[in-house]
Amino acid sequence: MNSTTTARTTRRRTLYVASAALTAAAALTLAVCSGANAAEAKPDGHTKSNSVAAGGWSGLQLTSAKTASPVRTQRLADGVSTAEITKLGEQHYRAKIVARGEVLATLETNGHDDGLDANDMFVTLTLDGQVHSWMGGGHQGPGTFTLAGGWKAEVTKLGELRYRARIIGHDGVAATLETNQHDVGLNANGIYIVLSSGGIISAHA
Repeated sequence: MNSTTTARTTRRRTLYVASAALTAAAALTLAVCSGANAAEAKPDGHTKSNSVAAGGWSGLQLTSAKTASPVRTQRLADGVSTAEITKLGEQHYRAKIVARGEVLATLETNGHDDGLDANDMFVTLTLDGQVHSWMGGGHQGPGTFTLAGGWKAEVTKLGELRYRARIIGHDGVAATLETNQHDVGLNANGIYIVLSSGGIISAHA
């Protein structure tokens, strides 16, 4: 091998090493950027949220990361918990019930109000993203009970963790609440009503 061949071989090796270094640097940069994006939000993906109500129900909810937008945080009636409210779409809101940094339950409206009995603290989330909470005042069904605002509730048991409450006003049955493994709630003309999966009903003005 002459000196000219040796020089060319050295240049090729130098170029190859430089190219490999650039490729490694580019791969590292891409990995770092991908990690940052993954930590924030997955494009065209979904974020997962476990919904666990105090009444004993659980489920998995999927929400588009692009459409969710935080609205506010609101302290609840027990003085310890807060509701972190997020708007997901038109008349579609989510409220995470948080205490001491832990998510205890999730309420979500999607065409209807939602409600929760959280150990004798009752919480409703309405279609316009309003959260109302109060302590106590529950009646154990089945039975017929007088509620706040002059409403009456006829609570019947349908099965395990399944109850139905007919909300009755001066003109007859105005609404029906029915649990199916999870609590439900309703805004009845400014009277907020929760029916738990254990058959407890409570209302507050």
